[in-house]
Amino acid sequence: MVRLDMAAPERWRILAVEDDPTNRLLLRAMLGRAPEPRLRDAVIDEAPTLAAARRALADGRVDLLLLDVRLPDGDGLDLAREVIALGPDRPRILVMSASVLPAERDAAVAAGCDGFLAKPYRAEEFFAALREVSGVDGA
Repeated sequence: MVRLDMAAPERWRILAVEDDPTNRLLLRAMLGRAPEPRLRDAVIDEAPTLAAARRALADGRVDLLLLDVRLPDGDGLDLAREVIALGPDRPRILVMSASVLPAERDAAVAAGCDGFLAKPYRAEEFFAALREVSGVDGA
């Protein structure tokens, strides 16, 4: 008898590029409580710097990039531009910044990012932004 294994869909990979350890813990905790199974069950990698984020991106597939702008070794929007240049199969990008200045939001949009979320944010804002950026609808 031949047995065919139906492969389960691959778990999503999320890369959280955030230098603040508390914010990384918060992201991990919130994703663990996401109403959408695809987000809740995702593999979450963390990068506290742009250099670490570039290594993580080079090491494998990333579906969603949660990106802080102000990082110890540079501007997160520089990384966003690099990722966007990869083309249509690139990770989706949600910029998460403590700056609520319209210029920062405009810069993220001009760079080609898929969404922007100002810190601090409420859980419902976070999940709404994730749904919009990722296309995950809870199914």
